[in-house]
Amino acid sequence: MTSRSVEAPPERPEPVVPSERAPGRWLFQPMTWVGLAGVAVLIAAIVLRFWARSPLWLDEANTVSIAGLPVSRIPDALRHDGAPPLYYLLLHGWIRLFGTSDLAVRSLGGIIAVATFPLIWLAGRRIGGRPGAWVALLLLASSPFAVRYATEARMYSLVIFLVVCGFLALVRVLERAKPRPLDLAAVTIVTALLLYTHYWSVYLLVIVVALLAWRIRTRPADRRAPVWALGAIAGGCILFLPWVPIFLTQLRHTGTPWAEPASFSAMVNAVGEFAGGKSSVGRGLGLTFFALTFLALFGLALDGHRIELDLRTRRPSRALAIATAGTLALAIAVGFVTRSAFQGRYAAVVLPTFLLLVVLGMATLADRRVRLGVLAVAVALGLAAAASNVTTNRTQAGQVAAAIRAGAKPGDVVGYCPDQLGPSVSRLLPSNLVQLAFPTGQPPQRVDWYDYSTRNAAGQPAAYAQSLVARAGPGHAVWLVWISGYLTLDFKCEAVSNQLGTLRPGGTQVVRPDTKAHDDLTGVFEQQALFRFPATP
Repeated sequence: MTSRSVEAPPERPEPVVPSERAPGRWLFQPMTWVGLAGVAVLIAAIVLRFWARSPLWLDEANTVSIAGLPVSRIPDALRHDGAPPLYYLLLHGWIRLFGTSDLAVRSLGGIIAVATFPLIWLAGRRIGGRPGAWVALLLLASSPFAVRYATEARMYSLVIFLVVCGFLALVRVLERAKPRPLDLAAVTIVTALLLYTHYWSVYLLVIVVALLAWRIRTRPADRRAPVWALGAIAGGCILFLPWVPIFLTQLRHTGTPWAEPASFSAMVNAVGEFAGGKSSVGRGLGLTFFALTFLALFGLALDGHRIELDLRTRRPSRALAIATAGTLALAIAVGFVTRSAFQGRYAAVVLPTFLLLVVLGMATLADRRVRLGVLAVAVALGLAAAASNVTTNRTQAGQVAAAIRAGAKPGDVVGYCPDQLGPSVSRLLPSNLVQLAFPTGQPPQRVDWYDYSTRNAAGQPAAYAQSLVARAGPGHAVWLVWISGYLTLDFKCEAVSNQLGTLRPGGTQVVRPDTKAHDDLTGVFEQQALFRFPATP
């Protein structure tokens, strides 16, 4: 018998237990760094939504003044203001819990803005899977527009929140041949809440109704769900009917006498507002947004290096583009007819649909490294533009109020021309000063927009100046907070200042207006000058 050598089996490597792995090795995995960067962006975004240096400006201070009234008086106050009631009622309850400090009243918008994060994630997943969900979340989180209006005591964060809710509810209705009652109820409720929050919701709803009608016409075999959706939207409009009498009164008597109607270039400017305004980083992000929306409409990835253009546009992007551009175009067209103003902040009603369009544009970048790189640039530019919100004053109210507090004594008289400067300054002053607004001589805490142009036309600068001097008497100074350039006032505020100079010689300018360039998102746009006219020797 011959002996054979038996070969030993090859040695198996010992399994590596977690405790024996190189410490911290997971930190060097690429996806780990992407995840950590995403978490850092979200933390920074949340902090920015509760951090603003500027005092409240006119619209915020006016809103807080109305919201602080008893609930029974809020509808009539809004009849003279021009806004729907939902945000004011929410802020009323918030004020009762947390007070009226700048941080307190602005935190409501911050809470609503953060609550939108999981909803925009779900919306992004609906159109782009998990990658689209994270892109949508990071774009909204870093949006300088969303950050800005999260730090305002106004309704724009609530508008964004409700539009995302409406998108999710409508998609759930349209994806089923027989929509569920809860989904239809959600569409009805969100429709009503949007109408009770901001009137520009009307334009968005008109475009959505048109899109649903077009789908019924072009896809008759699949008409059941959109018909139900139209019924649900109609139900939301019916819920708005109790407010319609006040809405019609506002249309006739309030309007926007403080600004001129915009041209159709405002559609492009709205994207600039979304990107951060006229700052350098804002322009860079705006170009990025325009490129990505172009790709969303016309681009189709062939591979990681090539994108094919289809001029017929891509179906997934078409509805979002029509909702965004159609809403803006309709609003501007109606503004021409009714002489209503356009402000970039009103475009909050289409910010979610625009960002979802950008998400689809990002999806055309098939190479994951390129997609992450473009997303990183967009997020970095957005946060850089949003950071200026922390350091930029929106109003000179704080500077003016500090000067008055430092130099005034009880019984001094403070005048405001125009009355639009009153709400932001008066809330920062002690109650032992006499405060009167032009042209009515009424307290300045709230602006009455009812027949505003007519009232200003009837204002008498000489009589108003004399009333300030009479209230001050010989022993008290008169302080005038004023600025020129406001519509419907012509040169009446200059006349008030000149008349006071005649009645009280020796007046001095205490605060000069900040005349740096500005827009809705950058720079001081509520400029103010302060003059002091001394007591009679």
